[in-house]
Amino acid sequence: MSQAQAPPHELKRILTRRDLILYGLVLLGPTAAYPVYGIVQQTSHGHAVFAYLIAMTAMLFTAASYGKMSSAFPSAGSTYTYTNRALNTHVGFLAGWAMLLDYFLIPLLSVVYAALTASRTLPQVPYAVWAILFTLAITLVNVRGLRVTARAGNVMMALMCVCAALFVILAGWHTVSHHGWAGLVQFRNIYNPAEFSMRPLVLGASIASLSYIGFDAISALAEDTIRPERDISIATILVCVVQTLLCVLTVYMAALVWPDYQSYKDPETVILDIGALAGGPWMLGFMTFILLVAALASALTGQAGASRLLLGMGRDGVISPRIFAHVDPRYSTPVRGIYFMGVVSLLGSLLLRFQLVVELLNFGAFAGFILVNLSVIRHFYLRQHQRTGLAVLGSLVFPLLGAGFCTYIWLNLSTKAQLAGFGWLACGLIYLAVLTRGFRLSPRSMNSLAAGELP
Repeated sequence: MSQAQAPPHELKRILTRRDLILYGLVLLGPTAAYPVYGIVQQTSHGHAVFAYLIAMTAMLFTAASYGKMSSAFPSAGSTYTYTNRALNTHVGFLAGWAMLLDYFLIPLLSVVYAALTASRTLPQVPYAVWAILFTLAITLVNVRGLRVTARAGNVMMALMCVCAALFVILAGWHTVSHHGWAGLVQFRNIYNPAEFSMRPLVLGASIASLSYIGFDAISALAEDTIRPERDISIATILVCVVQTLLCVLTVYMAALVWPDYQSYKDPETVILDIGALAGGPWMLGFMTFILLVAALASALTGQAGASRLLLGMGRDGVISPRIFAHVDPRYSTPVRGIYFMGVVSLLGSLLLRFQLVVELLNFGAFAGFILVNLSVIRHFYLRQHQRTGLAVLGSLVFPLLGAGFCTYIWLNLSTKAQLAGFGWLACGLIYLAVLTRGFRLSPRSMNSLAAGELP
């Protein structure tokens, strides 16, 4: 059957490997390291570059697992889909529950960072005022409906690329101007034995992983891809590698400009100080604009996606249909879900610190990553008996390493993040027990999670 003659209920397969790579890089963004750089550098005791390399290792093995699962289930997939089909429906439900935590936290994290950036620019306006204003703004826009055009997205991506390139160039020029060409080579920015410690390094890697969150969305395009059984895996791995190169270059150059990580006044926004030191006030203004717009755009789309996820779950009966399955007849938007997400974002932005939100977001993501790696072992090694030759690498060795790396990072999150994260999973387990009458029944459909539908 030709692509043009695809059945009406199937998506047309038009995406190439190049399309998938560009999609993944746009999704992650070339400035992904900016919001967390200061925290990663301080947490890892000056080893941000090393932290990103460790994060990349875990991501690469996990990316291979996502690609392998997409070859087995080449439909609009997700963490929930793979876990549900390869393990069982109860574990799949918990995977979806962990993913739901990320849906809640992505718009919350974006509001927090936008408020931090704005209060840094206009300190006379309290942080809480900015958080309230931004939350109200994105909620009201989403209630009336949201259309994010491809042209606007391309313009924003172009501006971020310009900003990332300018930052590296200006940081390099600043370093050469003060220390000569030899100043560009500083091995201590990668490994400093006097301050190296494994526990802080792994915690830094867990925070650095935020720069990769979302790479797994490439697997959701399997139904749109011409050759998903091959291109999804290759594209996902290449996106992780390119993203690492961008982040490592950024954090290395930032450390050259400001080597004393202990002197950061505001680690959450120290990248702005470094930009100002390297390029002057105009670079500070440009970077502030980029970070603010990117954060608000992420909050806007994140809230829209989360509210529609709640709508789909309400329709499936997983959560209250009376509250979350309601669609406003005037604007054709899930207003109750949007208001709910607005309240979550507002309360969270006022009560939680940026670093804790980052770690909680990574808690949910790494829980899903671990389960996807285990799904590969269950489906390919145990069910399909791919145990000979090189096949055993993809069916057992790589996913086992991925699960091991992810578990190690996952368990090295801060105590507060672990308490909150495992508390969330415990709530999901209790809710699952109620839904399934003590795990005797299968949980209700969570197809809205699997397909990532936005009604």
